[in-house]
Amino acid sequence: MSTFELVWDSRCGVAESPVWDAANRRLLFCDIGGKKINALSVDDGGRETWDLPEVVGSFGLCRSGRLIVALRHRAVLFDTKTKTVTDLTPAVAEPVTNRLNDGKAGPDGAFWVGSMDENSPRQPLGALYRVTADGRIEKKSEGYAVSNGLAWSPDGRIMYHSDSTSAIVEAWDFDPATGDMTNHRVIAKLSNEEGRPDGAAMDIDGNYWSAGPSAGCVNCFSPTGQLLKKLPFPVPGPTMPCFAGEFMYVTSLREGKSAETLQQFPTLGGLFRAAAPAKGADVGVFAD
Repeated sequence: MSTFELVWDSRCGVAESPVWDAANRRLLFCDIGGKKINALSVDDGGRETWDLPEVVGSFGLCRSGRLIVALRHRAVLFDTKTKTVTDLTPAVAEPVTNRLNDGKAGPDGAFWVGSMDENSPRQPLGALYRVTADGRIEKKSEGYAVSNGLAWSPDGRIMYHSDSTSAIVEAWDFDPATGDMTNHRVIAKLSNEEGRPDGAAMDIDGNYWSAGPSAGCVNCFSPTGQLLKKLPFPVPGPTMPCFAGEFMYVTSLREGKSAETLQQFPTLGGLFRAAAPAKGADVGVFAD
């Protein structure tokens, strides 16, 4: 059984979108409300933090070495060396109470990102978008309260996605050459006790690893939605796993937790890691 340890007591409101930058041997993750992207050097423990102009829903690696970043209603390119932000897309036509959320570079070289409703209770007003290097942003699916859990099978031919509020994990057949999606199906529906699906990662065997913040765990599903493993997490509120060499890193959240919970678990909002329970599949790079 993998045992998680705290590696950065970052205390983010919502730490999210861990991304393994293998070329630079660093693990990147964002603090959504803090408008930051953090970088941890896995070899020497060095840390760096970059400030962005708006909330950071998610981000991905670019072919150019930059990052593609989902801000509140648009995607930008960010150069970590010069700290330069370059506009990429116009603002998406979303309700003002929505923001962009989970996103990943896909095997098609595009950046896929979904939106979420910030009302309480959340409404199914969000959508899933495909962003290309020329700045086009195309709506591909809609009707989500919290778009989340993007991941692709190792061969790039199945795309997975979740809605955290309706607690479903869905899949499509995917064309890695064109980004076309067909044959939609729901592969899992989860309860609070099982762990509502949040951010996700894929292993080389095609299994889908999903953070379950409502149950304090990381769930592993087969390609058809069978629950294969459940890893207990040391604090409530894991948000997204990421395979990085010999380790699995997982972010967590503090936002919305009671004073009693924060007293019991003061490292909520931190970055944790464990020995990798499987070998991670390669992740996509944005073809800028």
